[in-house]
This record gives sequence, C-alpha cells and structure tokens, in this order.
Amino acid sequence: MLACSTFNLRATATAANPDISEPEPQPKVRKLKGSPQLNRWYRARALRSGHKLERPSHRTGALEVNHLVQRAGESLSLESTATVSDSGHEVEVTTSVKPIYMVSDGTGWTVEHSVNAALGQFEHCLVDRVCPVNTHLFSGIDDVERLMEIIKQAAKEGAMLVYTLADPYMAESAKQACKLWGMPSTDILGPITESIAAHLGVSPSGLPRGASGRNFPLSDEYFRRIEAVEFTIKQDDGALPQNLCKADIVLTGVSRTGKTPLSIYLAQKGYKVANVPIVKGVALPKGLFEVDPEKVFGLTINPLVLQTIRKARAKSLGFSKEARSNYSEMDYVRQELEFARRVFAQNPVWPVIEVTEKAIEETAAVILRLYHDRKHKCSMPGISKRY
Repeated sequence: MLACSTFNLRATATAANPDISEPEPQPKVRKLKGSPQLNRWYRARALRSGHKLERPSHRTGALEVNHLVQRAGESLSLESTATVSDSGHEVEVTTSVKPIYMVSDGTGWTVEHSVNAALGQFEHCLVDRVCPVNTHLFSGIDDVERLMEIIKQAAKEGAMLVYTLADPYMAESAKQACKLWGMPSTDILGPITESIAAHLGVSPSGLPRGASGRNFPLSDEYFRRIEAVEFTIKQDDGALPQNLCKADIVLTGVSRTGKTPLSIYLAQKGYKVANVPIVKGVALPKGLFEVDPEKVFGLTINPLVLQTIRKARAKSLGFSKEARSNYSEMDYVRQELEFARRVFAQNPVWPVIEVTEKAIEETAAVILRLYHDRKHKCSMPGISKRY
C-alpha cells in the first residue's frame, strides 16, 4: 500500500505534562525549516485543486527561467534541522520513505496513472515495505511561482519529480529547477509531444487540458459514448433481455464476478454492454442464446475469493443469517460456479475469462482484444479457452 503522505503530526503533550514518560528514540529524521512560503504550501496542498492563477502573458527565455529558479532557491537548505510549525503542530519528515512528487497543469490523471503503472513493477518490495514510497499529486499547477514552491519542498524531502506540463515554459522551469537542486525528474508529456510534433510537422498548442483557449467540439464519438453508457445502465443485471441483440458485448457470470463495474468501464469507452447473471436453478433468458455468440463473454472466479466477496457483500446489505449462509456458503458457491461452468461448456464459442486477482482494466483489455480479433476476423485460439 502506498501511504498518502510523508508527514506525521506529533502532538506536543509531552511538554505540557512532564509526567508523561519520554518516548523511545525514533529513527533519525530530517526536519524542515519553517517559513511563510512553506506554511502557504501546506495550505495549498490541502486545496491543490483550487482556483487557477492567471497565466503570465509574457514569455521569456532560459535566462529568466534560471533567474526564477535561483531566486526561489535562495532559501533552500537541504540540511535544515528546524521544525515546521503548522496550526500549533510540529511536522517531521522521515528519511526512510522515498517521496515522489507528481505535478500537472491539468487534472493529473496522466501523471498519476503513469507513476502507478511504473510502481507496479516494484510490488515485490512495496508490499513488504522494503522500499516504501509516498506519492503526492499536485494538479492545476499553471503558475511558475507555485511550481517553484512545490519543487523547493520536493528538494527538501529528497523527492523525485514527475510532471506533465504542456506549456514549454513551465516544463523548462521544472527541468532547470531540478537540475539546479540536484533532483531526479521525469518529463512524461514533453518527449512524446515533441516526437508527435516532428512526425506531424505541426507545433503543439502548449495549452493544458481544460484551458480556456482549447475548444472541444461535441463529436460523434462523444455522443456514441453517452449513448453506450445510457444503454449499459438500463441493461444492468439482466434487465430488458429483449434488447440483448442491440448490445456490442454481453457479459455473463455468477453474482459478484464484477459484471456491473466491468460493463460501465467498457461503456465509457463507447461499447454498449449488457450483463446477465447466472443463478443456480434460475433459467437464463432465451435472448442470451439467440444473440451472436461471438458477442458473449463468460466470467468466472476462484470459489474461495468469491465466498469472501459474497460474505462482505451480504453483511453490507444486512442479509439475515439464513440468507447470508445460503448466498456465501462454500457448498452453494461451488454449486453455482459448477452450474455456470456447464452453461459455458454448452456454449463453446463463448470465451471464459478468469477474473480472480484481475483489475477491471485487465479484464476489459482481454475482452476488447478478443472482441476486435473476432470483428476483424483474426485467428482465434482454442474454443472455450480460459483467459
């Protein structure tokens, strides 16, 4: 698990009550020097999606960038030993955790998901806290002064900076600041934007998403996605089986295999999705067997995992103990999964996807790959194979 913050607030009750025993020695920490700028930073961090400041209309070259960086760094001290005071509390930063600062001039979606995808390669040490990491996301940063304040704080903590800044001036400012203060940094948006610009022979706009200068016309794709979401919501959990033939994708599986969230995720990508639950002893709708079988995808899951999920779900819904035991009892879970397996075996064209330990995005990727392979008549692997 990634911790949300590097900071630990420590109450000063010991000073007020001398009878309290002295705590055990803590690991060595590096304390930050208090300043009005840092106090503003703490408040801004709590409201990091707040109002945007006006973008400077005048753009200058690298000399001004270096000047801003040097001016912001005049008070920077990586060896500071004082304590930051915020609302009467002391704030300390432990050196045992590696912080990653993520800065974006938009929503931060791109930088956050890029960092999380990369951190997925280090789960072997993150889970065991061998190399703990804290991530901090700062979105809507479109002012150089705010950018410098964040980078200055990142340097004090020995953090890495990862940023997506569409404005070349902002990106250059971040690059120069990190270089001056010896910070590792990665520009996610810049290199690929430059490559595409060279490929297209067109200069990028340099405007972040949501900027007033950008226009997003309502395209046919936009309306197709809206229509897909509306259709998918109406078709949830086996509703309106007469409309199954209108769906692009049909999901089927026992309760709690993730049909609904998977349907909504696919709908947001523009696919009309219907999902049909498989319940032991309940006949499946006739329309399920009349639609194009290449549109239907079966979902299955490990029985132990399914039992755990069902127990939690039954408890949250306030089921009686009798109903709860029937819904989440292992024998019943196995019988229902076996019933679903027989349904899948009788319809061998349906691919069966194992969703145990798969994220929604991973399952969706498998479905879309198979869906488009079939649509474009690509060679399909063995029928009824589990994915």
